[in-house]
Amino acid sequence: MGTSENALFIQIWTALIALLLIKYLRFKSTFGWSLSNLIAFLHRNLFTYRNLWEWINKPFDVLPFEPQSVQLPLPLAGLGQHPAIRTT
Repeated sequence: MGTSENALFIQIWTALIALLLIKYLRFKSTFGWSLSNLIAFLHRNLFTYRNLWEWINKPFDVLPFEPQSVQLPLPLAGLGQHPAIRTT
């Protein structure tokens, strides 16, 4: 968000690359998206877990799935864990 010449060039190139990627998704889709609808749907589904290529062709049929948790318990007894749960 700078105002220098280099910052403006970076912002322009970033916008062009993003538009190119969105137009590629639109080209590969069989759904018949308008560009504004595709951008709006991508914005609303940005942080959901879906198969992109299935969703882009059938946006109303592909349901999101829950990722498996990869969080491990803290291995230090007494730090944020219930006293009944001891790792030692």
